[in-house]
Amino acid sequence: MRIIYMGTPDFAVPGLEQLAKGGHDIVAAYSQPPRPAGRGKALRASPVQERAEAMGVPVRTPLSLKDAEVQAEFAAWNADVAVVAAYGLILPRAILDAPRHGCMNIHASLLPRWRGAAPIQRAILAGDNVTGVTIMDMEAGLDTGPMRAKHVTPIEDKTAGALTAELALAGAELMVEVLDDIALHPAVAQPDEGVTYAAKIDKAEARLDFSRDAHRVERQVRAFNPWPGAFFAYRGERFRVLAAHVEAHAGEPGVLIDHSLLIGCGHHAIRPTLIQRAGKGAMSVGELLRGFDMPAGGRVDA
Repeated sequence: MRIIYMGTPDFAVPGLEQLAKGGHDIVAAYSQPPRPAGRGKALRASPVQERAEAMGVPVRTPLSLKDAEVQAEFAAWNADVAVVAAYGLILPRAILDAPRHGCMNIHASLLPRWRGAAPIQRAILAGDNVTGVTIMDMEAGLDTGPMRAKHVTPIEDKTAGALTAELALAGAELMVEVLDDIALHPAVAQPDEGVTYAAKIDKAEARLDFSRDAHRVERQVRAFNPWPGAFFAYRGERFRVLAAHVEAHAGEPGVLIDHSLLIGCGHHAIRPTLIQRAGKGAMSVGELLRGFDMPAGGRVDA
């Protein structure tokens, strides 16, 4: 098939690679424009743009798809289908209708649960047991289009980063399966029941809330790893928590129960195991406490 590929972050790279590996003709890749990054704030191309250019695929990075010239060029690729994975721009009707089979999306949830921008993080935060990817036909609504295939995976104790990598590959392979024989994967309307929305992550949500159940706090740690990073403050310094586990201890929320960073929560307690101080690399709590005293009875500012 002649495919226009539309994606921006790392999550979208496996789809591009797997479709090309499967023998499909990637005629163009669309990605969000390069953004300032790093300490020097130099413009950096997206992961999809970098990979597409390395593969010799023509890349377009329009600021919007609403411009008539952009839409005309999009149609001129004469694509059979556009594959979309975390692209980040709204697709107007002219774009949705241009390819012969329309636009298909790799969405990182089991629709209709978690429509929207942050399905992986929201599934972890909610304590869902499973999640997955859905291949769907795109329409004007937010992730409301009919579905063609699903892949289910357990969440277990995975971080958002680990789950993103897993679902990216699973979604890529599933999209290849669908496009290899569309007739075997007819579009089925989403049910009206079970609809939830995955709102965009606000950085303020990453501040650990020790008034909540410790299991909820632990899910915050996993949901916000690697971004934006769950954290607490102590003596004016911010500490990112990269890993933690729940222990059945009672203590005042936000107060250190022992000398090894066990923190009381609304129910049970949370013990960080991997932590990062501002400007430093990740370290075990043992390494941290050898050079930084956090005695029992101290309060973390959450």
